[in-house]
Amino acid sequence: MDFKEKQNYNFDDLIEIVKILRSPEGCPWDREQTHKSIRSNFIEETYEAVEAIDTDDLDLLKEELGDVLLQVALHSEIESEKGNFTVDDVCDGICKKLIIRHPHVFGNVDADTTDKVLKNWDAIKMRTKSQKTQTQAMESVSKALPSLMRSTKIQQKAAKVGFDWSSVDGALDKLLEECGELKLAIDNNDADNQYEELGDVLFSAVNVARFLNIDSEKALYDACDKFTERFSGVEQLAAQRGIDMKTASLDELNSLWDEVKINN
Repeated sequence: MDFKEKQNYNFDDLIEIVKILRSPEGCPWDREQTHKSIRSNFIEETYEAVEAIDTDDLDLLKEELGDVLLQVALHSEIESEKGNFTVDDVCDGICKKLIIRHPHVFGNVDADTTDKVLKNWDAIKMRTKSQKTQTQAMESVSKALPSLMRSTKIQQKAAKVGFDWSSVDGALDKLLEECGELKLAIDNNDADNQYEELGDVLFSAVNVARFLNIDSEKALYDACDKFTERFSGVEQLAAQRGIDMKTASLDELNSLWDEVKINN
């Protein structure tokens, strides 16, 4: 199918290209796709955009945002073909949401601080989604989120109605308490309780992170990188000293680990 080549393309061109790809004369692969078949693609492209942000790679960010935009266009086109909604309806919905949730910009509400803005946003969000309780607000947090992120959002919603520790000390004490309960479950060889208590430990650790204004998802991400880097150092030291890691004792390996830790 002919498509006029241009020096520069815009959003409308993207939508038209996606329509062509999904048409009977287009691409067999694109025609076969459904929301669920490209669900993982959407997640992957989003994380690649996030990686570009983390590495301050603007060229890559531009490319990855385009890939994310393609996913939006594909999902919208799939529903457009069914007559349910179009990408214009998607744009219409987000524009209306932004206007409604920014009455301090598009209306007469006074909100000259970030705190006031966020309080208004939450109140408007609950009203527009017909949420009458904070439990309903918690239940609205997407279950598809990474669990550390979901935990943070749920805890934040509980805190907004006063269900929260007064300081990080209370959150830390609760974490230590949950660790004790996990140890007891391990000592009792209680597999079901071990599962539950480990979940409580992780949830409590997120609570501590929230009080310290630490992004628990990012903290664990960086901890993974740190572990990998130090493990690489252990491997290198073991190779230099002729140590077979598979047969070496844990004490030997821990000694190498401590050496790498001190030097890094």
